[in-house]
Amino acid sequence: MASNYCSTTGITMFLLFFFLFTSSSMAALVQQQPLLLKYHNGDLLKGPITVNLIWYGKFSPIQRSIIVDFLQSLNSPKAPVPSVSSWWKTTEKYKGGGSSTLVLGKQILDENYSLGKSLKNSQLIYLASKGGHLSGSINVVLTAKDVAVYGFCMNRCGSHGSTRGPTRFAYAWVGNAETQCPGYCAWPFHQPVYGPQAPPLVAPNGDVGVDGMIINLGTVLAGTVTNPFNNGYYQGPPTAPLEAVTACTGLFGSGAYPGYAGNVLTDKSTGASYNSHGVNGRKFLLPAMWDPQTSQCSTLV
Repeated sequence: MASNYCSTTGITMFLLFFFLFTSSSMAALVQQQPLLLKYHNGDLLKGPITVNLIWYGKFSPIQRSIIVDFLQSLNSPKAPVPSVSSWWKTTEKYKGGGSSTLVLGKQILDENYSLGKSLKNSQLIYLASKGGHLSGSINVVLTAKDVAVYGFCMNRCGSHGSTRGPTRFAYAWVGNAETQCPGYCAWPFHQPVYGPQAPPLVAPNGDVGVDGMIINLGTVLAGTVTNPFNNGYYQGPPTAPLEAVTACTGLFGSGAYPGYAGNVLTDKSTGASYNSHGVNGRKFLLPAMWDPQTSQCSTLV
């Protein structure tokens, strides 16, 4: 049996943000109100954590390198600030102390769509199990742009959960939304399906689908380490919790409001928008994360 927590990244939370906006003034939005994610006294993932990747479907070598560079950036102190690692350090503030050091483990390629191009939750867990059953690991399934997943583009862009029993392990899933729902799961690199319309931002790595995956991958990884077994940090019902990042969806820089991601940085040569530096000269756009010390959503810029 498995528990599965939905990551309502993208327009679902964007619409929630929109309705909050329409019922209050912009000034009230920009000046954040305290937000409380309750700690439910469960274990968090701390210390060295191996991240195993299961690539399902066809990804180009460049696409895989973007995601691998992001993972390796999470604990790299060498990148200029603001950095991916400084964003990830917010997870250290969650009760239990200590860092969650993510280390890239196995990479498993399933380019022949062994389970077809339409997947159920149980099949995601089966694919995740190919990464092994070690307790100090997270097995991440990444599905290609032509793979449909139950709930994808309707109420989730990614998810995470854990299996139960003697072979308990944490897993996560993120899909590439480039052709299926870029306005849902790759905002702000594509105009949203609903809500205020503004020109989309230029993706920092030139790939709307994969740069959108980075946003959602960061979201589910932060949720995994701070609420791995559905008894960590979250707000709301355990079946649809607001977690470290999903509680802050739609915020990428200071001054964000519906239809506007906030004040972010711009690459002068490409016009791409970003708010964090990573390894190998990479740049990424990462969502705000809830800071338990301030009880507010914290952005990098």
